[in-house]
Amino acid sequence: MAKAASKNAKVKDLKAAADAKNWTKVIRTVRSPKTGAYTFKEQIVHKDKVTDFLAK
Repeated sequence: MAKAASKNAKVKDLKAAADAKNWTKVIRTVRSPKTGAYTFKEQIVHKDKVTDFLAK
């Protein structure tokens, strides 16, 4: 028989899920100066800082 999750564990998971909605995965293309090929920079940033990441 499987072990039941405690009520406290469920509450922590809800808090973590609510906080996780504030983060976004941002993918930016960067062109190599040597070869001209494109590479991708991926980063998980807070939703308030997305425009700062893309402005770099």
